[in-house]
Parts: sequence; C-alpha cells; structure tokens
Amino acid sequence: MLMKDRGFWVGTAYCVLAALAWAIIGPISRICFAEGMEPASVAFWRMAISGLCFLVHALLRGGIHARGRDLVSMVLFGAVNVSLVILSLQISIQKSGGAIAIILMFTAPAWVAFFSRILFHEAINSAKMTALLLAMVGTSLVCLSGGSLGEEVSYVGIGCGLLSGFTYAFQFLFFTWYKDRYSTQELFAVTFLPAALVLSLFTDFQPLTLHAAGALLVLSVVSTYVSYFWYGQSLRYLSPVQAAILGNLEPVVSTLLCWWFWNENFSFIGWAGCALVIGSVLLLTLKK
Repeated sequence: MLMKDRGFWVGTAYCVLAALAWAIIGPISRICFAEGMEPASVAFWRMAISGLCFLVHALLRGGIHARGRDLVSMVLFGAVNVSLVILSLQISIQKSGGAIAIILMFTAPAWVAFFSRILFHEAINSAKMTALLLAMVGTSLVCLSGGSLGEEVSYVGIGCGLLSGFTYAFQFLFFTWYKDRYSTQELFAVTFLPAALVLSLFTDFQPLTLHAAGALLVLSVVSTYVSYFWYGQSLRYLSPVQAAILGNLEPVVSTLLCWWFWNENFSFIGWAGCALVIGSVLLLTLKK
C-alpha cells in the first residue's frame, strides 16, 4: 500500500511539473516577440531544438525504428499538422495574448470527443454532451471578449487560437494510434523535425538577441522536450484520466502568469468563458 501511495505521489509530481512547464509557453513566447522575433521564427526554433533533443534521446535509447508507411505518415503528419499547431498558437499569442491563446488551444479535448464519435463511434453520453456545450459557450464568450491584451480585437489572433485547438485535437488521436508501437522520443523526433523543416520556409533567420536566445532555449527544452518527458513519466504511475485532470493546471497557471508578468486581463465575459472551457475539460476527464 505504501509503495502504491508513493507511486501516486511520484506520478502526481511529474504531471504537475509538466503542466507548469507548458504553462509558461505564453509568457516566454511574449519575451521572444518583445525582442523582435516573428511567430514563424519562434515556432521554427521551438520545433528544431526540441526535435533535436528528442532525436538524440531516441538514438541513445535504441534508434529510430519506424519504417515504410508508418514513417511516411509520421513525417507527413509532422510537416502538416504539427507545424500548423505550433505556428497558429504563436500567431495567436502575438495577436491576441498568451492567456486567450492557451484557453482557445485547450478546446482540443472537446474536439477529441467530437471526432471520437465520428471516427471511432464512441458514444456521447450526457456528461460528454454537457462538456461539449460548455466548451462551445465558453469559447464563444472568450472570443467575444476580444482577447487578453486589452487592445482592438484581432480576428486573426482569435482565428489562429481556434485553429490551434482544432488541429491539436488530431495529435491526441495520432499519437494514441502509434504510442504502443513506438517510443515517445521516437514519435516526437520524427514529427517535430519535419515540422521544423516546413517552418524554416517562413523564418527570416535574423540574429537573435541574448534575451531571445535564452527565452527560446527555455521554450524548446523546458516547455517542450522536458515537459513531454515528465508527462510520459507520470503515465507510468497514473492513469490517463488522473493525468488529464492534473493537466487542467496548465491553462489556469498560464492565464495567471500572463496576467502577472504582462498585465493581460479579460473582461468579465472573458473570465466566464475561461471558467466554462476549463470546466468542460475537467468534466470530460472526470466522466469515468
């Protein structure tokens, strides 16, 4: 019993650390923008650095085993989906603010529930239907609030935030399909590096300031490579449902950090929308 309790707390610690590492994506990205970087450049370096970390990790742990159709599908998925998720998220952070970008991206679990019904014929019970309705209402309120920068509404920023959540949902389905056949580090190496290659086409490669370089390292290593490693470790001790519930810390902490460091704030309807979106995800993960 003691060993089981210890495993739970070890898993919880890993999962909380992962959520906290993801939560700083918005604030750290804004440092890059303040240093003159464009969203495509931030997205490129994030994928390139973290992808190389995963590649080295995979090579040290046995190499890349994907071949044939699996390898092609992973490369194409990385080039199309992963690049689109990361780029749209960075544009949303720049145009509408880190807080709204993370909240809109966090609609992904609701999209997963929707597509699971279509692709896998998974039943939508009353809890799921309630969660989907909460997510839609919450997202509408967040969008109507105009963002968290307190400036003129950026429809590009809101649209990119919604796009990041929609496309991110497919990653849950894709990685679930391959997770039992390939290691975590191999999956991310083979998808992140093609994404970096595509994003390089839109990158200006201007010299980086010291602050921008430091922010990029934190964003790539801590908020991407290390965070996914921590999350993978947490799943050794926790069920996916427990991990998903703890993952709800991410948008809450991210929103508070953007408010604290960058003075980002929502109107009343914006905060109400945030609560509904987070509540919908929590309801989805608690349904079991």
